[in-house]
Amino acid sequence: MKKQEARALRKEIAPYEKSNTKNSVRQVINTFVPFILLWILAYQSLSISYFIALPLCIINAGFLVRIFIIFHDCTHGSFFKNRRVNQILGTISGVLTLFPYEQWKRSHSIHHATSSNLDKRGTGDVWVMTIDEYIEATPFRRLSYRIYRNPFVMFGIGPIYAFLITNRFNVKDARKKERNNTYLTNVLIVGIAALLCWTIGWQAFLLIQFPIFFISGSLGIWLFYVQHQFEDSYFENQEEWDYVKAAMDGSSYYKLPKVLQWLTGNIGFHHIHHLSPRVPNYYLEEVHNNNLPLQDVQTITIKTSLRSLHFRLWDEQNKNFVGFKDIKSLTQHRKVVRSS
Repeated sequence: MKKQEARALRKEIAPYEKSNTKNSVRQVINTFVPFILLWILAYQSLSISYFIALPLCIINAGFLVRIFIIFHDCTHGSFFKNRRVNQILGTISGVLTLFPYEQWKRSHSIHHATSSNLDKRGTGDVWVMTIDEYIEATPFRRLSYRIYRNPFVMFGIGPIYAFLITNRFNVKDARKKERNNTYLTNVLIVGIAALLCWTIGWQAFLLIQFPIFFISGSLGIWLFYVQHQFEDSYFENQEEWDYVKAAMDGSSYYKLPKVLQWLTGNIGFHHIHHLSPRVPNYYLEEVHNNNLPLQDVQTITIKTSLRSLHFRLWDEQNKNFVGFKDIKSLTQHRKVVRSS
């Protein structure tokens, strides 16, 4: 995409880069209220059967994903016009989703500024190695990468490790405001959990909260993973990297059924979000539908997105993702080309 086209596209999106208070309040109500009611209903259902409570927990996991999208918009300052309101709602949402507001706000802004940049990986993104990096890596690092990219680890152990453990600690260079917000979030999480355990019992609390947390966490990681890890994605070194191309070619349009699109807060329109993080989630679909160039992007469905589970390494020469099993044939081909 040429610079003139990119500027024209940003101009088209600009009118949507303002939050609408009514829409935001409506979304808070239709997200937080059902989440609380479903939580209470699931608890009350325990006295009848856990087979009644569990489906309610599964549905409520979807609402927790939606709460995370609100949290996510607050960190971008796009959910409400008032910065202080975004911070307060973001912190509350962060307690429910186990994410410290200020900590994630910083790391996620780095993700947006460096997405698909091979020279600036490591903060707020999924670990990606190129074929050459993998071949040159030590056996231990290769094993670590294979374990990390294993679906059971990434989507099974990942939510527990990332949300319950790593989110509880500040990074070394965190500023005072960020550190204090992490401490506050941790205290509130422990306080609410302790209060609920004292009120309804720790067994009932875990039977309800754990499936909600685990399912929503796995779904959240999946959404973040799949919208950047598709076969013909975009990765470049700093010299060749371009912000607009990273948004348009390095992020996908995840076309989901309407119910799932609603529960995931339109995050499937990920290319638009990366192009302009200031657009609130409730405008993303409208932006997509009203701009033809934004519709000409990589589109994936639930069925086609499952292929991303086989994508492990980035092939810098062919500009696509490959699996571990492709390494041998690719390296042999390169040797033949070099020797000829």
